[in-house]
Amino acid sequence: MAEKERKQELLQITNPPHIRSGESVPKVMWTVVAALVPATAFSFYLYGLNALILVGVGIAAAVVGEAAIQLFLRRPVAISDGSAVITGLLLAMNVPPMAPWWTVAIGSLFSVIIVKQLFGGLGFNIFNPALAGRAFLMASWPIHMTTAWYRFSGGNVLSPSIRNVGGLPDALFDTMTGATPMGLLKEGPRMAAESGVDPSRIYDVILSPGFLKSLSIGTVGGCIGETSAIFLLAGALFLLARRIITWHIPVSYIGTVALLAAAYYYATGFPAPHYFVLFHILSGGLILGAFFMATDMVTSPVSPRGMIIFGAGCGILAFVIRIWGGYPEGVSYSILIMNAFVPLIDRYTRPGVFGAAKRKGGGSK
Repeated sequence: MAEKERKQELLQITNPPHIRSGESVPKVMWTVVAALVPATAFSFYLYGLNALILVGVGIAAAVVGEAAIQLFLRRPVAISDGSAVITGLLLAMNVPPMAPWWTVAIGSLFSVIIVKQLFGGLGFNIFNPALAGRAFLMASWPIHMTTAWYRFSGGNVLSPSIRNVGGLPDALFDTMTGATPMGLLKEGPRMAAESGVDPSRIYDVILSPGFLKSLSIGTVGGCIGETSAIFLLAGALFLLARRIITWHIPVSYIGTVALLAAAYYYATGFPAPHYFVLFHILSGGLILGAFFMATDMVTSPVSPRGMIIFGAGCGILAFVIRIWGGYPEGVSYSILIMNAFVPLIDRYTRPGVFGAAKRKGGGSK
């Protein structure tokens, strides 16, 4: 009897997929949360209690808002899957550490209700919810989103360890320390020119080993998630090792920014363009965006070739915005813009079906 049942199990026919990984949505989401814990904890150490409050409010608002809208729409309440937690956490990591708590609450509610649930819920949203929430906050309260930086000492947004190695006038250097690294790169030369100082002395400061070291460690002003590149990369390696994400988007994204930075600063005659490359990689939200937001499985392409195209597109847009745009940082908008092209990318990079005839435009019929 047992032998007969075993043979029936062997002959059982089921629908694909026939090979399963054992992963689930909750497992993936909570793994991403775990990967962000080191960088988040360091931000609490660096920026203090207000950063802790903002992260807590962001997560709480996202979870409560998602449960409320799911009840209102008569959908199963699925807040335990961790997707609301990761949305609230990522949104909080994309705001300045001294922003009012209510901005994060509103942004989280917008992210989970408007961008996610009203588009059909998890798996149906077109744009990354956390980044869409950040864009909403930037449009609604730009002062809070661009000026609420943490002051390390006195009026200094930058780390006290960053020294005036360029020998700049004290008044100019004090003014410069009120800007974030990307803001300093964008506005520093103009401020120097207005003060009658050679702009190259600005670059002596921001490209100094001490400045780049602070960018690596994370002891610089910026959004909560623009903390330690070391801790962010540790979390990213954890996700790669667990195969939650693949290398295609992060490498093509960061690699494109690096190549464009090298070409641009070499072509414009800047000395030591490789230092500018390091500055662009370590500054702003590039590492956070490339590994933790551009790789969102819902809003990114499904094929490896499509992922590389997507990442390269993000890199081009981010660099263009950084150099010629109105904002010093372009990571968030680059990902959101490329999210809109994901259906088109998927259409033309869809792998062919074995045994099917190849059709014009990619894929098979």
